[in-house]
Amino acid sequence: MLNVYNILETIRMIQDECLDIRTITMGISLLDCIDTDIDRACEKVYEKIVRCAKDLVPVGQRIEKEYGIPIINKRISVTPIAMLAAACPGQNPVKFAKALQKAADTCGVNFIGGYSALVHKGFSAGDRALIESIPEALDITQNICSSVNIGSTKSGINMDAVALMGRIVKESAERTADRDCIGPAKLVVFCNAVEDNPFMAGAFHGVGEPDCEIHVGVSGPGVVRAALAKYPEASINELADIIKKTAFKITRMGQLVGARASELLGVPFGIVDLSLAPTPAIGDSVAHILEEMGLEQCGTHGTTACLAMLNDAVKKGGVMASSTVGGLSGAFIPVSEDAGMIDAAVAGTLSLEKLEAMTAVCSVGLDMIVVPGDITPETISAIIADEAAIGMVNSKTTAVRLIPAIGRKEGETLEFGGLLGSGPVMPIKDKSPAKFISRGGRIPAPMQSLKN
Repeated sequence: MLNVYNILETIRMIQDECLDIRTITMGISLLDCIDTDIDRACEKVYEKIVRCAKDLVPVGQRIEKEYGIPIINKRISVTPIAMLAAACPGQNPVKFAKALQKAADTCGVNFIGGYSALVHKGFSAGDRALIESIPEALDITQNICSSVNIGSTKSGINMDAVALMGRIVKESAERTADRDCIGPAKLVVFCNAVEDNPFMAGAFHGVGEPDCEIHVGVSGPGVVRAALAKYPEASINELADIIKKTAFKITRMGQLVGARASELLGVPFGIVDLSLAPTPAIGDSVAHILEEMGLEQCGTHGTTACLAMLNDAVKKGGVMASSTVGGLSGAFIPVSEDAGMIDAAVAGTLSLEKLEAMTAVCSVGLDMIVVPGDITPETISAIIADEAAIGMVNSKTTAVRLIPAIGRKEGETLEFGGLLGSGPVMPIKDKSPAKFISRGGRIPAPMQSLKN
């Protein structure tokens, strides 16, 4: 039952505490666009995306006006393009990226995700060609995002793919060095990638999903922090309860927007992803939530414990607000996109090693981390392998989004602007993992994979 207090509370959350719907994402299957003629396949891709998503942006704007809720991004996710490229051997997959960009321009969306390959157990037809084309695709497009799944709890880690991705990340940075190395900011390397993720850059439309559906990604770190600030003397279990109640309210709003978007667009409602996604804006930081819990600065001892509690409470609160929770659902810790994380990294309190420990207890992984431009591809691969191992052993999604800052070294800053923010160049170890990475093969799946 709505009352005046609830309405005023929501208005305050939006105006003062950075509450928003981070994204409505339309997932579109392109399996019916597969064609041996790549030009014809690209035509089909463009036509289907435009047919399904032509009203996505207008509907998003209408919902914003109806409910007074900001919807920051309107996005599209598509079937992993490697599957379409498999039918066109010997052709350049970048043609698909151009078709996706044309569709993004026509529909007016912020991003299209799905220039992707799933190679956690090995390379199938089209996979290697697509992966090799990623640097060029991200260089010549503005709104296309790419992802590669290199491992899973069921299959282990494909170390050949890990070695390849180290080179691809570095090449993507080099090709876009004149644009603050923006290429790898649109590229995610996953372990245990999910099929219904609405957040970029890792979104793709899984083969088990329906032909077309709507997903919603909510965001409200500022709201959670403001709620905790009201109880400076609360015990830990009381804090957990406050976070749960707040996450419920945030997710309920996402459920409302998703159901309305589904109704207006005439496509099924998929999931609400109840992740706390920060922005560089003051007051919209996951790091500041952890500091509100009692840490002097994010990254100090106790950070992992605080984050574990936050992530658990968010999931428990959100799952009661929607019967269709999915995606990643937890707390994101992208360094360049979080004002508190940036401050902690600049101060030296937050290190790559601490971030790695934090990823064991939260959503995603090493996200939007700027590293020195002279980093070797093998070191990038080793960081990917470490992160994938955490995801594989813990049966959770982990990911790596590293940005080698070409021509810059530790202590300098890379400016992306917008939601991507700015990132201080963080230090890395100077000892080489090259021999380990060059061995190739596959890290076997852990015992948890034998659940049957």
